[in-house]
Amino acid sequence: MIGAKQQSEYKQPEESRTSTQLLFDESPEPMLVVNAGTLEFLEVNRAAVQKYGYNRDEFLKLRLTDLVPAEDREKVQESLQGERSEGSGICDVRHLMKSGKAVEVDMLVHHIRYARKKAALVVPQDCTHRKQLEEHLRQAQKMEAVGMLAGGIAHDFNNLLTIINGYSQMLLSSLSESDENRSSVEQIMKAGERAAELTRQLLTFSRRQVVRPKVLDLNVVVAGAAVMLKRLIGEHIELRLIAAPELARIHADRSQVEQVIINLAVNSRDAMPAGGTLTIETQNMEFSEPYPGPHTTLKPGRYVMLAVSDTGTGMDEQTRSRLFEPFFTTKAQGHGTGLGLSTVYGIMKQSAGEIMVDSEPGHGTCVKAYFPAASASLPAADTDTPREEAAPGSETVMVVEDDEAVRRLVRDTLEKQGYRLLVAASGPEALSIAERFDSPIELLITDMVMPQMSGRQLAERMKTVRPHTQILFISGYTESAIVQTAALGYENTFLQKPFTPSMLSRAVRELLDKAHKPMSPKAESCSC
Repeated sequence: MIGAKQQSEYKQPEESRTSTQLLFDESPEPMLVVNAGTLEFLEVNRAAVQKYGYNRDEFLKLRLTDLVPAEDREKVQESLQGERSEGSGICDVRHLMKSGKAVEVDMLVHHIRYARKKAALVVPQDCTHRKQLEEHLRQAQKMEAVGMLAGGIAHDFNNLLTIINGYSQMLLSSLSESDENRSSVEQIMKAGERAAELTRQLLTFSRRQVVRPKVLDLNVVVAGAAVMLKRLIGEHIELRLIAAPELARIHADRSQVEQVIINLAVNSRDAMPAGGTLTIETQNMEFSEPYPGPHTTLKPGRYVMLAVSDTGTGMDEQTRSRLFEPFFTTKAQGHGTGLGLSTVYGIMKQSAGEIMVDSEPGHGTCVKAYFPAASASLPAADTDTPREEAAPGSETVMVVEDDEAVRRLVRDTLEKQGYRLLVAASGPEALSIAERFDSPIELLITDMVMPQMSGRQLAERMKTVRPHTQILFISGYTESAIVQTAALGYENTFLQKPFTPSMLSRAVRELLDKAHKPMSPKAESCSC
């Protein structure tokens, strides 16, 4: 084959030269022989003619630098005009086709002797697909890193907001309607609720939000959201719904799917300040092989697609590349948090789906969300029942929480409800108290993430010595591996921070009421 460091002195037999020429001409990869000094083309093979669009005579009138953008020419000249005889690869070089199209290539160079001249054999390998995969990987790593940061911030804020919102509600309930401080406390509560919503969005983006997936008809969810959307987007925007017949079901959290629809619609509305058309479409999709997109690739399988498109201003490539980053926004200050689309991204990832965006400046935007089609064996969604205020109780409740302020809030809340409280700051301390306590402990409330012993480990240890004790987990940071309480046999026993005293009281009462029968002191002592 052309190109070897001993070729300057090696004389090939005629038959061998003919075979080498055949290999050169028939190679499926483009191969270019250039003068190492002038960079003029000396020979090209058929694959190069097919790839670049120039015929052989046209090639022989060109230099290699004619195929390279101006900003890459110096790099190419340094590689080809050096004295090295070994092969070397040049990445991130673009070659221009005759049509004007630019293609990313890895340019492999071998210094040779050709027609008694110093020459170079250039093998340009199209690396467009590899570049796309690398960009997908970089995007995924960036989003994962930002997601971890967002989840950690949300966890810390949720502890603080539990205290702020909890004591605000307790203080508000102690004030009369005519109290002059009532309005101030209400403002504190409203600010706390807004902050709690921001942390929920951060947790959703980082895929650490607790979800309650059900089998859903996406057409029904879209139709329900459309009622609110008509008021939300304004009369200057036309709303069109295109519902696919016989749409497959999806397995997702209804409130999160509604949030995807609303966030995408609001983003489209803001891109059409002078009015336009917002279209929401559903469709069954099936891919027999991986389907590549700009920043992700859909795995083969059946999907239900939700497409939200607008006739707005569109986005350039730079904006699209940062579209799902938390707090990134192109809106004016005070007109958005920059969490809307990052929340959508988190929901889709948490729902095992994908999201793709197609947009160009002046040509509007189309966002396609792909939900995996649900298995027919999954149970249908049940209807939610309204919740009433929690009744007081007299049971013994153990509270285990490493944050002192949260621990005090839980204790104060439940003591006002009439419960008997046992309080510990860690798992080992809780087990020590449980061993010495000779009466039933009807409920254990434990934080999930604590030093020395996690809430999950504590629950397992507690169940071995007090099998009748109910468990309620609380946390502001919900990794999927520790929130799957159903796998431990503790269904519906998770309360996410920040929670209010009324939410805590209701969760405690509902869990205790679900117990099959009251435990007797005798039964409790026997199990120990």
